Amino acid sequence: GAVLVDPEIGKAGDIDTAIVNMKLSSGAIAVINNCRRASYGYDQRLEAFGSLGQVEVQNDTDSTAVISNADGVTKEKPKYFFLQRYMAAYTAEIESFVRAVENDTDVEVGVIDGLEPVLIGLAATRSVKEGRPVKISELRAEYGL
Repeated sequence: GAVLVDPEIGKAGDIDTAIVNMKLSSGAIAVINNCRRASYGYDQRLEAFGSLGQVEVQNDTDSTAVISNADGVTKEKPKYFFLQRYMAAYTAEIESFVRAVENDTDVEVGVIDGLEPVLIGLAATRSVKEGRPVKISELRAEYGL
């Protein structure tokens, strides 16, 4: 990780740009590129490659139109703020939770679904601070998980 966008973030003892390399239990590798700011909007894309194919999820935009002409290829910028992008998802999560309470059923997204990304973030933070790879199993043992 590094401070490449906002020096104030560095003064606060944090980073604003990071790459997280992960080796998954299946043997697959995953890479997360992260930056606190993109001048063109809230950039969050996903690509997955495998021996049988590839899947890609593009940024959420107000329009799916792509204009191609002699001047180049143009499309809308991604939505700028995460609330613009995720408001419908947050609403669906709340509705799902309310349904689970009303019907006395399990929630669709459980504690483990929330815990895993927290552990990844903790491992990435420790890796930056200690300058070494950090295994999730190390954190699980440390926190008794």
